[in-house]
Amino acid sequence: MKLLVSGGAGYIGSVVSARLLADGHEVVILDSLARGHREAIPQGATLVETDLLDAPRIADTLDRAGFDAVLHFAALALVAESVRHPERYWRHNVGGTLNLLDAMRSAGVAKLVFSSTCAVYGVPERVPMDEQLPTRPESPYGTSKLAVDTMIADHCAAQGLGAVSLRYFNVAGASGALGEHHEPETHLIPLVLAAAAGQRSQVKVNGIDYPTEDGTAVRDYIHVEDLADAHVLALEGARAGEHRIFNLGNGNGFSVREVIEVARAVTGRRIEAVDAPRRAGDPPMLVASSEKIARELGWHARKPELEQIIADAWAWHQAHPHGYDS
Repeated sequence: MKLLVSGGAGYIGSVVSARLLADGHEVVILDSLARGHREAIPQGATLVETDLLDAPRIADTLDRAGFDAVLHFAALALVAESVRHPERYWRHNVGGTLNLLDAMRSAGVAKLVFSSTCAVYGVPERVPMDEQLPTRPESPYGTSKLAVDTMIADHCAAQGLGAVSLRYFNVAGASGALGEHHEPETHLIPLVLAAAAGQRSQVKVNGIDYPTEDGTAVRDYIHVEDLADAHVLALEGARAGEHRIFNLGNGNGFSVREVIEVARAVTGRRIEAVDAPRRAGDPPMLVASSEKIARELGWHARKPELEQIIADAWAWHQAHPHGYDS
């Protein structure tokens, strides 16, 4: 198939693009490179350097190329930034996706896989978290992603689009030469590994009084290669006129202290951890139920162990001590 991958120069988009190329698909990456990295674009992919807010360029790209499907990763994804600047998130995440959907409709592209998020649920009523939970996002980031899910559902019902939304939990790890490099970095595992490498003096443990076994927040970490597997299955599982939603995680929760301890063991390095106050809005526990995607699409995690996730991330970090700027 000929596939358009928006945000394919980012962390997850690049790994999924590489997997699609390995499977024999033709891949065109659409990315502004504002937060992605040219060095992350897999060999064999074609880059169209533009922003989803450039509606004429998006329409021209899809009209000319004869795509079979779109995988949509391009988005702003910093929770704290979204609180300070909600207008950016509505403009880019919602407005940009509308431009993409308009271009797909005009070009007759009828299949979409969307990178959604567990942030649409907010603080969950129960754990593990299934797709039946009420959606109550607590940040403009989560709200914008939920708005896109709703918009996609409406397009499916009205125009026959076949779409799958994958609501990720915490993605981590690396895949060969492709890894995680954000500016600024807010994710726990890269921050812990930066401390292991001596690039940070310490790592903060935000909240030590949660109602969890060791008092620190518990999160579900999924290997980025397992995530790529899910996108391949989602592409195959998109059905005309339907919007299918799947939660995607390991189904196992690891506390902040557990992550730090495993990182110490994997790296063999001293990592100083400093207790700090809770961050506003951080739930005690976020753990996915992936039973639906296992049952309906046959997905299962191949790398569920936290040790493997951290080891792969550490190997990439050692090869790229300054990320893609190395």
